[in-house]
Amino acid sequence: PWRVAGIFQSTKKLVLSERAGRGRTLEFLRKNAANGLSMANLVAGLASILCSLNRQYSHSCWLLLVGFLLDLADGAVARRLDACSALGAKLDDFADFTTFGLATALLLQPRGVLDGLLVIAYVMAVFARLCFFSTGIPFTYRGLPCPYASSLLAGTFLLAAGNVTLLRVTAAVMILFMVDRGFYPHDKVLESQLWKKLVYAGGVVAILFSPAPVASVYCLAWSTSYIVFPFAIWSCEA
Repeated sequence: PWRVAGIFQSTKKLVLSERAGRGRTLEFLRKNAANGLSMANLVAGLASILCSLNRQYSHSCWLLLVGFLLDLADGAVARRLDACSALGAKLDDFADFTTFGLATALLLQPRGVLDGLLVIAYVMAVFARLCFFSTGIPFTYRGLPCPYASSLLAGTFLLAAGNVTLLRVTAAVMILFMVDRGFYPHDKVLESQLWKKLVYAGGVVAILFSPAPVASVYCLAWSTSYIVFPFAIWSCEA
C-alpha cells in the first residue's frame, strides 16, 4: 500500500508541476505578446534599412507597410491582455523610431546637403513626436502619429514608381503634420467599430496578397483619410 501511495503522490506532484509550468508559460506569453509584435516591427524596420542601403527600395516599402500593421496591432494586444508596461512602451517607441523614423527617411535617397538635411529633419520630427508630444488627454495624440506618415510615404513611393522628387515633397508635408501641435484621435482600429476592424483586415489582405498598385492605393486612402479627416472619420468610439 505504501508503494501505491508513493506512486500516487509522485504522479500528483508531476501533474501539478506540469499544470504550474503550463500556467507560467501562458502567463509569460500573455505578458509578452505585445512585446513580440514590437520586436517584429523592429526587425521589419531593420530589414527595411538594409534593403534601402542595398537600393532595394520597393522591398523596403513593403516592410514599412508590414511594420505599420504590426504597430497598430501591438498596442491593441497589450491593452486587450492587460499587459502594458514601461519596458513594453520603451520597446514600442524604439521600434517605431527605427521603422517609421530611420527606415522611412532612407526612402528619400539623399544625394547632397539639402537632401541630407531633409532626412535629418524627418528623423528628428519622428523623434520629437515620440518623445515630447504628450497630450495628457486619453486616446488623443498631439501631432500626426508617425506610422501614418510612413505608410503614406511607402504607398506614394510604390504608386509613383520611385519618384524621389514627389516623395521628398510629401515627406516635407508629413514633417509639418508631425511637428504640428494639433490633436489627432487615437483610432484604436482593432478595438472600435466593426468597420475599422474590416479596414485593418483589408489592409492585411492588400499588403500581403494584392499587387503593388492595389496595396498602394489602399494604404494611401487609409492614411490620407486619417491625416485629413481625423475626427470626422476616425474619432474613437469604442
